[in-house]
Amino acid sequence: MVFSSLLFLFMFLPGVLSVYFLLPKKFRNAFLFFASLFFYAWGEPVYIVIMLVSTVFDYFNGLMLGHFEGQKKKQQAVVALAVLGNLSILAFFKYADFFITNINAVFGLNLPLLNIPLPIGVSFYTFQTMSYSIDIYRKEAPIQRNILSFGAYVTLFPQLIAGPIVRYKDVADALNYRLESFEGFSTGAERFTVGLVKKVLLANNIGLLWDKIKALPPGQHSVLAAWLGIVAFAFQIYFDFSGYSDMAIGLGSMLGFKFPENFNFPYISQSITEFWRRWHISLGVWFREYVYIPLGGNRVAPHRHIFNIFAVWALTGLWHGAAWNYVLWGLYYFVLLIAEKYFLGKFLKMIPAFFSVSITLFFTLMGWVIFAIEDLSFMGSYFTMLFGLNNTPLVSGEGLYLLTAYLPQIVISALASTPIFALLHKRLKKDSPAWLPLATGLSLSIAFFLSTAYLVDSTYNPFLYFRF
Repeated sequence: MVFSSLLFLFMFLPGVLSVYFLLPKKFRNAFLFFASLFFYAWGEPVYIVIMLVSTVFDYFNGLMLGHFEGQKKKQQAVVALAVLGNLSILAFFKYADFFITNINAVFGLNLPLLNIPLPIGVSFYTFQTMSYSIDIYRKEAPIQRNILSFGAYVTLFPQLIAGPIVRYKDVADALNYRLESFEGFSTGAERFTVGLVKKVLLANNIGLLWDKIKALPPGQHSVLAAWLGIVAFAFQIYFDFSGYSDMAIGLGSMLGFKFPENFNFPYISQSITEFWRRWHISLGVWFREYVYIPLGGNRVAPHRHIFNIFAVWALTGLWHGAAWNYVLWGLYYFVLLIAEKYFLGKFLKMIPAFFSVSITLFFTLMGWVIFAIEDLSFMGSYFTMLFGLNNTPLVSGEGLYLLTAYLPQIVISALASTPIFALLHKRLKKDSPAWLPLATGLSLSIAFFLSTAYLVDSTYNPFLYFRF
């Protein structure tokens, strides 16, 4: 079940909200736990067992940390067990066939692949459960002794399968003492609708352009078409993922939770460093808190600092997928970040903002080519098309047609990826005109209607980050 589906919008969500607010507060965590299990089981009925095992495993790890209070070595052993257990689940389901394939290729073997389907959202919820034991060990969060409340944290349906990654300490207090309010509900509903529009009206439509260009036969490729394609993918993945994050944050607010922000207009960044402070923020925070800083961060010798960044970005690439293009993508950003930190950072600060944004955007688009294309041979061909190599024509009839057909979506997507609309709305709220609440409500209602109308008439509704 996905948020941008009629089943979720008109059956699951209204039903859950109705029961949730009718129940006494002491029963709400238990209800969220079972409702979230149902939500997950709708798409993954078999792998719900894995989630339950993970929940029980980490719940008892938390209790063991409490039992060994003051015994540092024993607590460290529990944390090591928690990390090893969670990573083992992730490695088995996500990377087993990747490792077998590469072992076969290197040693000339013919080991059979396991062909195990990837549990939806496993990369997200294993990182969340790992943070629980680590936060307790660091004394940054209390032990959750109610297994149903802990289960609600692990399985919480608003952000269960595609983030944002919610660390336990982010919601530890809210699990027991959250305060639902009309203001929080209305703000959450508004945020959810904005996310739905991003996903359904922007990501889905511009995604069709990327799919068409990616499927073009060799004779119809051109430089124009190649650039249109990767720009379309950049918009698709941004509106797809940030739209999901907006919906998750909105649902959390409706239920009394405050989830961390996950995006902050990354395509206006003036450096790659800034880009990664604005893109998938919760993942960056997780790696900084649990990998980069424990390795020593930047308070070490330069060679060790470079290794720390390498470790983070090799893992970041691998986290996104069990394929070499994701590893290359992570290492690509490692090289760019090292170049910025040690050589080019001052230069980017000296030049006008327009040029630094343009340079950052160019390298970001190059990164999306690596990310989007798993076939390394096709990836190389796509780079040659982008730069007119191997006799690739500058324009083609198909490229011109697609530019004309999708120009309105490209312009709207470009504007929507900047803060212009958010700043305009903020300015209007500051002036507080009497008509603003009515206009906002009417606009959101129309946007929701258009989104649902699109869903009724369309079968193209992917969520890109579900596979991660």
